[in-house]
Amino acid sequence: MKYAVIGTSWITEEFILGAQLVEGMELLGVYSRSYSKGKALAEKFGAPRVFVDLRDLARNADVEAVYVASPNSLHYEQSKLLLQASKHVLCEKPITVEPEQLAELQTLAAQNGKVYMEAIMYMFNPVRPKLKASMQALGNITSAHFDFSQLSSKYPAYKRGENPNIFNPAFATGCLMDLGIYCIYPALDLFGMPKSIWSTASFLESGADGNGTTVFKYDNMLLTMTWSKLAQGFCGSEIIGDGGTVTIDSISQLNGIRFCRKGGEPVEVVGETEKHIIMSHEAQAFLDFATMPEETAEQYKEASQMALRVSTVMKEIRKLSGIKFN
Repeated sequence: MKYAVIGTSWITEEFILGAQLVEGMELLGVYSRSYSKGKALAEKFGAPRVFVDLRDLARNADVEAVYVASPNSLHYEQSKLLLQASKHVLCEKPITVEPEQLAELQTLAAQNGKVYMEAIMYMFNPVRPKLKASMQALGNITSAHFDFSQLSSKYPAYKRGENPNIFNPAFATGCLMDLGIYCIYPALDLFGMPKSIWSTASFLESGADGNGTTVFKYDNMLLTMTWSKLAQGFCGSEIIGDGGTVTIDSISQLNGIRFCRKGGEPVEVVGETEKHIIMSHEAQAFLDFATMPEETAEQYKEASQMALRVSTVMKEIRKLSGIKFN
């Protein structure tokens, strides 16, 4: 499948490296508003085409699929244009800002026989079944805590008085949209929709949320989630039962998973895997969904439904926390 990418950031490079591990994925072009940036990335990875007009990319008959890694606020309009042009679309998280936009584009993709998929490592990580299996020994699970606190590389620039995209509400960004989503995916996948939600956030002067806390209440369990772009966390995440505890070093990549029992030594369930390798699994799923629709219909349906549930819950969290975009 010949594909192009939108965006020239580090995440685009990680995806390309991951896609290089997938037989059948061929990078054809790079889109960027800056020709020099697009050309530099294209030359780095051997892509023959550079696009500076998105309509030219959409009209190019050789491009079968597009990986979208633009600012969040552009995901909807760019994905819609590409789907209307009969391209398969793999869009970085969050796939759209509003769940209503996602539902609209999922319908459009289905009508055109194309794949529209959120690029989220969790859903396609082969470690996911291992995590679920490790939870079977936990007994009665009464609490869990998921954390993704990662000091942003853009925070020093913000403190100098600049306004990077990630801290600019005009781009529909902020901590929930960037990091919190990595906690919400496993929360809904492992425990389902909560009975109720409580949420709060702290804000920068720009109006962006810099960190936040959300609690999901279930019948017999509380799940607390924290995220921050203003400080680096090291404690990781954990799922706690009366039979033991599962600890997770990285909730986003599902790295460093261990089973711990009171009085015993921790048992490693999963070690460490490089990010581009983890991203290769979402690239593989994208290719499979596009080229083997009948064989992968159930998995594609699950991924699509989960993306919509996550988007719906994130909208509620924004409402409860007072997160607004310009």
